[in-house]
Amino acid sequence: MVNFVGSSLLDSVRIKDVTCTACGMLCDDLVVARALNSNTLSVVEHGCSRSAALLQHPPAKPSARVHGKEVDHASAIQAATALLQQAKQPLIAGLGTDVQGMRAVLRLADHIGATLDHMNSAAMLRNTLVVQQSGWQVTTLTEVRNRADLIVAIGTDIVSALPRFFERCVWVEATLFDQAPAERDIVFLGGRHDDLGFASSPDGRPAQVLPCDMEQIPELVAALRALVTGRSLPVDQVAGIAMQDLQQLAQHLREARYSVLAWSAASLDYAHAELSIANITGIVSQLNQTTRSAGLPAGGSNGDSSVNQTSVWTTGYPLPNSYARQHPDYDPWQHSSAQQAAHADAVLWISSLDPSRRPPPSDTPTIVLGHAAMQFEQEPAVYIPIGTPGVDHSGTAFRCDSVVSLPLKPLRPSPLPSLSSVILDMEAALHASQKGDAHAD
Repeated sequence: MVNFVGSSLLDSVRIKDVTCTACGMLCDDLVVARALNSNTLSVVEHGCSRSAALLQHPPAKPSARVHGKEVDHASAIQAATALLQQAKQPLIAGLGTDVQGMRAVLRLADHIGATLDHMNSAAMLRNTLVVQQSGWQVTTLTEVRNRADLIVAIGTDIVSALPRFFERCVWVEATLFDQAPAERDIVFLGGRHDDLGFASSPDGRPAQVLPCDMEQIPELVAALRALVTGRSLPVDQVAGIAMQDLQQLAQHLREARYSVLAWSAASLDYAHAELSIANITGIVSQLNQTTRSAGLPAGGSNGDSSVNQTSVWTTGYPLPNSYARQHPDYDPWQHSSAQQAAHADAVLWISSLDPSRRPPPSDTPTIVLGHAAMQFEQEPAVYIPIGTPGVDHSGTAFRCDSVVSLPLKPLRPSPLPSLSSVILDMEAALHASQKGDAHAD
């Protein structure tokens, strides 16, 4: 049950211990106010800009549409089903949903022989390739909070991906193992960040900043890996950073009791970025020969962690994959949305968490199961509004460190259906149509 607490306002109720799906941290300490007369939501405590944006949309129940004309739910289901049934090469993309939604999607994909890809798969693949090729040693948010004494953020400020990271995992009041949080050292290596005041220690000690352009990060992490392994480099600087500063950082890493090297795959948006990540995880592996170190892939948005985890345990493969051969088939290039866009004859786009994540413009017939606040530049063939897990209905989501799944509770009464219930309706229509065709034969 949702944990309600009293409100000083007679026209609202406060809900505590709310889990937020706005980023991969899944902060579960939010206090949310719900207006009793309108069911609008607002974050009262422990929020951030992303959580405010997630909950800012008033409750709505727009009509389903077919080619821009309002229709009832059953008619929209029939229209969507007809498009998918006729398709020879359907693509299910976007996939902004939770665990329950993805389980339903996998079932539907198996039924119609669809290819599956998440809107964030280009960034996700950079991490996946490293895991597949060499493995990695990564940590959890809880371990960072309780053990880390040195955090090196490579090419990211971390808070762009995880807004409350420093509040919840770094500058905390206490840890389980007598770690002194205020004594932690923070280093930003690579990238150029405008304001890093949030990374200053409680006593005002600023983070160390070693900046460079993003396209110089490959040479920077390769050089740092060489220095950590004890090699010398006959140069005065790398990527504009003095060799002396890099040598001191390498020494700091070797002396740390528990260092964490964090990166955001979405930020490393250049060709073959997986090689940079492989070098980062190689540094971690080298350090673990004499001390303790771990990587932290910072990220997670629009349900990508939940969707990928569900795909892996259900099919054995991460995304993107395909059921076109009547069994799960993993090929991260052939089955990507970018490749499939030229071949798909029907697209099912799913985005229940963020109304701004719309399908890319296309001449391909497109079905959208999307957020009720979604606005389109190009009207899809079929639009069916769905609820947001953790706002309009219950669900389950995986945190970005992939070790914790958290339940999501509805925050208000809502007439919007969940993604899984809409897919159930589509499956029922598909079965009915196929049964009718069999009888006709």
